[in-house]
Order: sequence, then C-alpha cells, then structure tokens
Amino acid sequence: MHIIRLIPIATLLTTLLGSCNQSATLPNRDTGLYDSEAFKNYWYAGKAEVNAYNLDQSRYGENRKGKTILIFVTEAFSKSKHVKLDHPEAAGDDKVTVMKLNYTKNFVTGIYPYSMMLSSFTPVSRNQYPNTLKVTMTSQEWCGHVFSQMNLQKNKYDVSSYSYFEQEGDVQFKTDKVLLEDELFNLIRLDPDHIPLGKIKILPGLFFTRLKHENLKPVEVTLSREVNDTETIYNLQYAERLLTIHVANEFPHKILGWEEEFIEGGKKMYTKASLDKTLYTDYWEKTKNENVNLRDSLGLSSTNY
Repeated sequence: MHIIRLIPIATLLTTLLGSCNQSATLPNRDTGLYDSEAFKNYWYAGKAEVNAYNLDQSRYGENRKGKTILIFVTEAFSKSKHVKLDHPEAAGDDKVTVMKLNYTKNFVTGIYPYSMMLSSFTPVSRNQYPNTLKVTMTSQEWCGHVFSQMNLQKNKYDVSSYSYFEQEGDVQFKTDKVLLEDELFNLIRLDPDHIPLGKIKILPGLFFTRLKHENLKPVEVTLSREVNDTETIYNLQYAERLLTIHVANEFPHKILGWEEEFIEGGKKMYTKASLDKTLYTDYWEKTKNENVNLRDSLGLSSTNY
C-alpha cells in the first residue's frame, strides 16, 4: 500500500461542517459536476452503476477474501420522511433527488459468514442541500446482528443504534452535523472539486466503528488529495488509521478501489478493495431466472454475495 505525502491545501470548505469551528475558507460552489450535461445524461438515464470489487477484509487479526459491491443510482427522496418516494410527481416541495449508494461486504471468518450493507442518501444539488440526509448500516453474522441509522435533523444527526452486544445495546443520541466518512463515495461521484480538504471534523464510517466496537463521535482528521495522469487519490488520515480512496480522473469518476491501514493488537492490519467488474443497468428489472447470468459479468456466483 502506498502512503501518500500530504500536499499543501489552498482552499477549505466549511459549509459541510455545520456549526463546528474550522479554520477554513469557502470555495466558489456556484456550479458543480452535477450541473453538467454529462452528469445528467449518465445518472438520469434510468440505470444504476453496479461495481464489484475483490475484497481483502481484516477481521480477528487475519485477512479474509470476499466481495464488496458499490451500487450508485439517483432517485426521488422525501425530505420529511427520509424514504424513497412512491409518487414523486405528487410530492411537491418534499421531493429531493439523491445519489443513493448501496455498499455491501461479504466475507467468511472460519466457519461463519459476514454480510454487511450500508446505504447513504446524498442530495444531488449540493448548493441547495450540502449534507447527506440519511445513512443506514446493518451487519449480520452467526452470532447476531447490529443496525444503525442516522438522520439529518436541522444541525444535528439523530443516531439510533441497535446491537446484540451488551456493551453497545440499544442507544439513541445526537451528534454534530459534520462531514461523514460514509458520504465520501457519493461526494466523489457528485462533486469532487468541492470535497473539503485539510484539517476537518469527520464522523468515522459505520462499518469500521461497528467492527471495532468504537463509539461513534466526530474526530479531527486530515483529508488530502493527489492527482496523477489517470487517477485522483484521497487520503483520510485519522490518528491511528489511514483510509485511501482511488478514483478515475475521467467522468464518471469511478471508484477504482480503497485501502485501510490501522493497528489492532499491536499489529498493523489492512483492508483492501480493488475494482473487478462494472455493470450499467436497471438491475431492479432483472429479477427473472434468465437474468442470473448477468452476475457472471460482475464476477459473482449465482448463489453467493
């Protein structure tokens, strides 16, 4: 894994960070990628982008092979109910178009499997709605399962978390409206030029915090970016963790892969995902047995993941 040297940052973004005090300036956000014809032609064509990745997942001090999927699609969303609208044409001002990310991980630890899924709902119009409205996460394995949900309410995120672990239990709390690690993939697809860089407050990812049984709270990180001939590399440096995201320079700016480095039990561990296959399709219409062969084009078996 390559550790990228931090680069000087000229402009920092504060709007995403709500009421938190940050040493930052506001870049010009009058326009963005989401306003372009290329964006509209790709993301409003009635199809989703389904990306399959080869996964190397750290768990219990060892690395496990698996699959992870990132599905990106735009849809009509209710601002008040935070759910997909059944009749968007009748919703009036309650309708907002979001980029929805469905992010799954499947891997096996010894005899038993893990099945994890995260959904993030980020408004497309970044000028009008600069913050993600909702994030949900669930993780299931043979010992039990956990579920977390975050909903944006004014200047706070309302968080509900349910777990079979005694130390976590069932809790509800509020946390500051800051940048979310779990919205970064959406922001990269929507508006990469306006992702905040430098020292910022961020809410760590739900996958990582649940697997590590860490409390969910904003922390200070450094987010940097480096561009080469083919890809842009984002580095999210926590105090004891580094998340690196690789993104194609060319539109539609696919997520090429990512790596995490962290210390567990005094040992450096890593998780890595690398893009294998992509399918651009209305997958929700492909539900017949005759469509099972489409899984081959994603490098997936007919029965798993």
